[in-house]
Amino acid sequence: MAVPQRRTSKTRKRMRRTHFKLTVPGMVACPQCGEAKLAHRVCSNCGYYKGRAVVETE
Repeated sequence: MAVPQRRTSKTRKRMRRTHFKLTVPGMVACPQCGEAKLAHRVCSNCGYYKGRAVVETE
């Protein structure tokens, strides 16, 4: 069984973990209502996608 001979230092451990981070989702402004929405999704506020009404909203 493989066992590390030396303890991993804080610096080495933190350098390895620098890649584990959250990414911000791609947000764009809706051209119809101006609300922030996820890219390539129907706007939840007005129901438009690519300039066409896709979902009926109140």
